[in-house]
Amino acid sequence: MGLFDQIVGAINNPAQEGSDSQLSNILGTVQQLSGNLGGDAGATQATMSILGGYVRSALQQKREESGSTGVAEIINQFAGTTPNPLAVASLFSSSQITDIVQSISEKTGFDASQIQNLLPALVPVILNLLKTGNNNQDPEQASNNVLNSFLDADGDGDVDIADVMGMAGRFLK
Repeated sequence: MGLFDQIVGAINNPAQEGSDSQLSNILGTVQQLSGNLGGDAGATQATMSILGGYVRSALQQKREESGSTGVAEIINQFAGTTPNPLAVASLFSSSQITDIVQSISEKTGFDASQIQNLLPALVPVILNLLKTGNNNQDPEQASNNVLNSFLDADGDGDVDIADVMGMAGRFLK
């Protein structure tokens, strides 16, 4: 089952944290951030896709180092729709941040300083999307199917944050 299907399943499952309002808040934040980038939705989607790949790698590494519980702790602590520089620092070293900013800048044409300023807003939004699969009764539980789908992607491009955001927007209409 694809990532978007997992998110829709979480929204439709009262035992999971996902809701229409949570998804709507995430999309609203992304639209606002797109406006901050000059309103170029395509470039914003590209930014989310590239960053999503880096977040996936960082969370996979965290899972190897501290298990699924460690990843759940990061998501529960830093998921949201407001900027949080600590969310970025929890996942990436300063050299990784430099590489991420450079990669996104080269691929999207955005100024590196814009991207640097947006990372603290974008990372919590991605984590918030992954948080939709949390169990309502026990958010620390490591059985978040949305997160597992995201982390266990085989890297073939089927799981893409920008695609998920687009499908979510259509789902909410």
